Amino acid sequence: MSRVRRDKNSQRTVWLLIFVAVSIFVIIFFAARGRFTAPLSSTAVSGALAPFQRAVSWAGSQINGATSAVWEMVSAYYQNEMLKNEVVQLRQQNLTAAEYAAENERLRKLLGYKQATGWFDMTAAQVIGREQSAWTSMIVVSRGSDDGIARNMPVVTEKGLVGVVTEVSPNASKVQLILDPRCSVGTLVQRAESRVAGIVQGSIEDAMTPNMINIPRNADVVEGDTIITSGFGGIFPKGIAVGTVKSLKDDGGGLLEIAALETAVDFQKLEDVMIVTAVREAPAAALKPPVQTPGTETDRDGNFVGADAAGTEGRRP
Repeated sequence: MSRVRRDKNSQRTVWLLIFVAVSIFVIIFFAARGRFTAPLSSTAVSGALAPFQRAVSWAGSQINGATSAVWEMVSAYYQNEMLKNEVVQLRQQNLTAAEYAAENERLRKLLGYKQATGWFDMTAAQVIGREQSAWTSMIVVSRGSDDGIARNMPVVTEKGLVGVVTEVSPNASKVQLILDPRCSVGTLVQRAESRVAGIVQGSIEDAMTPNMINIPRNADVVEGDTIITSGFGGIFPKGIAVGTVKSLKDDGGGLLEIAALETAVDFQKLEDVMIVTAVREAPAAALKPPVQTPGTETDRDGNFVGADAAGTEGRRP
């Protein structure tokens, strides 16, 4: 009997504790939500609930703060990623715009040269490759037989001579540069007092510095002279800039000199070229009338209009 009573008392104690716990939980829950108000006279209840209310309020503020911090971190992360992508896009756009601007400037100069040399028919082309085995001797351009390109057509830029077409396919062509030792260009000194002729060939010793050979030892050639094509040989038209004389040396035989040239074209930066497809006769320069001695001037028909002619006319009857 005593054992049964102890079991019943234990059960009652358990249920009492459960009831008290549930009651406290309900009171705390509704007090936190503002739905429960303790009687003003119940000081003990208010005092008992105060610690729980503070705990619930502190926990809620901590949870809100942590949630806000996590949300701000997530928002900052996605905004940072968006800004990174935008920066990458803007950089790419800037690079593209700069490349277009550089290309436009190059093409504008080529167009100006084409308009200035109206006696040349020219086709623009891009440099699309170089032969690794002959990097300084051969390039590949983006025009071929479908564009009217043929072998032995000269290739130029607005600065001067590049080379000559040696192989042609439907959509591309190979160009032998004047830096190639196998290439020979008939040239002459542009200076009117000189006009010394020679041949420009690529140098084996210095791949970027061609030489003008077959120059007589006593010829009027000095450093700084501009070298142009002579038109001899029928491939390169006359008057295209080749380079300037950088130095002179004896060829070893004692009778001839060799002039090392600084090329007019910068072959390290070669990107766009013009292929000369046809050449017409250049227009003749306008003749300037000679300076006439005062008192002996003549008109267009050759009649004297100076002082002597005036005096003679005055004496006529």
